[in-house]
Amino acid sequence: MSEAYDKLKALLDENKSLSKEEIDKMVAEHGEMTDEEKVKLEADRLEAAKSGGEKIPMEQYLEACKVLDTAEEGSDEYKKAEALVEKYEKGQ
Repeated sequence: MSEAYDKLKALLDENKSLSKEEIDKMVAEHGEMTDEEKVKLEADRLEAAKSGGEKIPMEQYLEACKVLDTAEEGSDEYKKAEALVEKYEKGQ
């Protein structure tokens, strides 16, 4: 992989987003990426945007699990906790 791709991928992993300006700057500093690298980076960018870049902390996940055990099934509180648990378990 090119140096520009490696640095952009690391930046995306860290920040969970990349702007066009960041990409252009990195390419200007470290050289062009291959078409394959551009496609892969864009796919990773879209995936990060889709997941919102927001990771659920383990503490929040554990609290949501407790709510699932105690709240009435179908209640708003239960639904919110269930959504958090599902998002965490999907790795988002």
